[in-house]
Amino acid sequence: MDFYRIGDKIISRKRILSGVEKILKLRSQGKSQQEVAEIMGVDRSFISRLETLGEMRKARQIGVVGFPVKNKEELEKILLDRGIEHYILMNEEERTSFVQSKPGKDIVNEMMELIREYRTYDTVIVLASDMRSKWIESLLDQQVITVDIGTSPLTEDVYVEPDRLIEILDHLI
Repeated sequence: MDFYRIGDKIISRKRILSGVEKILKLRSQGKSQQEVAEIMGVDRSFISRLETLGEMRKARQIGVVGFPVKNKEELEKILLDRGIEHYILMNEEERTSFVQSKPGKDIVNEMMELIREYRTYDTVIVLASDMRSKWIESLLDQQVITVDIGTSPLTEDVYVEPDRLIEILDHLI
């Protein structure tokens, strides 16, 4: 839905997103908050609040979760080369084996322990299906960056573009 009725106003989502894109482009080109505010016809404080809303802080400790990943070894190398030691990457066979190799209560206990561990990280990058990404994000309190690698349910390994992971890590490290 592109339009929203708020009181007597009709609001265009597309127009808002276009305006935000223009603001970010002008700021990334070096214009001050005041200059951008004048160009866009808004208060400077709006520009500041918008930047605060979207700010990604530099992460001290990063965790990565990804499944089902086709190029697991390639992604592991990228993570290790950048000093990321806290990760769980599984292909579909490993994920299936994990679930089928243990009784349900053991799986629940192990999942709870993993959730507890990943809640201690400053940032968690999630490479998973749309549904799994949302589920993991809802369980964690900190900054979560999701990369949807397909629509749930995923039953086959998915190639994750290494440059996408590199781009995210380069902004965090």
